[in-house]
Amino acid sequence: MQYKASSPEDYMRRVPKERQPVLKELRKVIRDNLPKGFEEGMQYGMIGYFVPHSIYPNGYHCKPEEPLPFMSFASQKHAVNLYHSGIYANPELYDWFVAEYPKHSKLKLDMGKSCIRFKKIDAIPFELIAQLTKKMSVQDWITLYESNLMK
Repeated sequence: MQYKASSPEDYMRRVPKERQPVLKELRKVIRDNLPKGFEEGMQYGMIGYFVPHSIYPNGYHCKPEEPLPFMSFASQKHAVNLYHSGIYANPELYDWFVAEYPKHSKLKLDMGKSCIRFKKIDAIPFELIAQLTKKMSVQDWITLYESNLMK
């Protein structure tokens, strides 16, 4: 589901009431652990965290007027989805996350290339998400992004 929100606060108001507490917690965990330099805003209909043009003027190669996306989350019909570009671009980070997940959740990991789906929203592993969020600085992300872009 995509919400026509103009800001993260507007997005939070538009999601179903029963989802708001868990999304507020998820947002807080990300904001409390996000390395310096990333900014929060709306990207692609979701609350996103990105490298602003003031740090990376080139923007996203597919759409240079957009700042470089890093991670985001969305309330979908059947799940809360967390998107993390570093997991997609860095096999070591992916392997770390997959190995750590069972230590934080009894549920089976439901994951695509960069999308982690939480169908049981009362079982989101916030501590693991906090650790994941801290793993990559803005410069780490830019370097990884550019190295993958050149391939």
